[in-house]
Amino acid sequence: MKSRITPTNTEVPLRDDDWIVSKTDPTGRIIYLNRTFMRIANYRESELLGRQHNAIRHPDMPRGVFRLLWETLKQEREFFGLVKNMTSDGHYYWVFANITADINAAGQTVGYVSVRRQAPVAAVHAVMPLYAEMLRIERESGAATAPEASVAYLWQLLAAQQTTYDRFVLGLYQQ
Repeated sequence: MKSRITPTNTEVPLRDDDWIVSKTDPTGRIIYLNRTFMRIANYRESELLGRQHNAIRHPDMPRGVFRLLWETLKQEREFFGLVKNMTSDGHYYWVFANITADINAAGQTVGYVSVRRQAPVAAVHAVMPLYAEMLRIERESGAATAPEASVAYLWQLLAAQQTTYDRFVLGLYQQ
């Protein structure tokens, strides 16, 4: 689905009260999405149910961010991040994402819940050069090692700033 869509330079604005919600199974296949998600991403429910959540990934997003996302979730920690997504017609929208495990009564992870809201403009502008550099690193590294290479760059940058990823992202959100 996503590979056939040509990105445009048109941004879909989110309102302050837009809360995009989705649930996935443990492998990232969408099992629930709210109407706000459908409206903003311009998909019908039937077009996304059962699809991998990365169906809406914008090509401007480094694969390393999603590698970090999955590593964080596998450690049973919640993930916060700034994400650029793509609509069915190639437009884009930025979100501040919070993803947590969906735990059943037996304490097992049965999927993930993602709640996304409008990303602050200052945070988007701050993260764009970082993502551009991560994408450059990924292109130079080749497909097999691209995510690891860009995550390594991110860790190096955070170490130089003496901060963690969570503090970095939450700090951007509060700008």
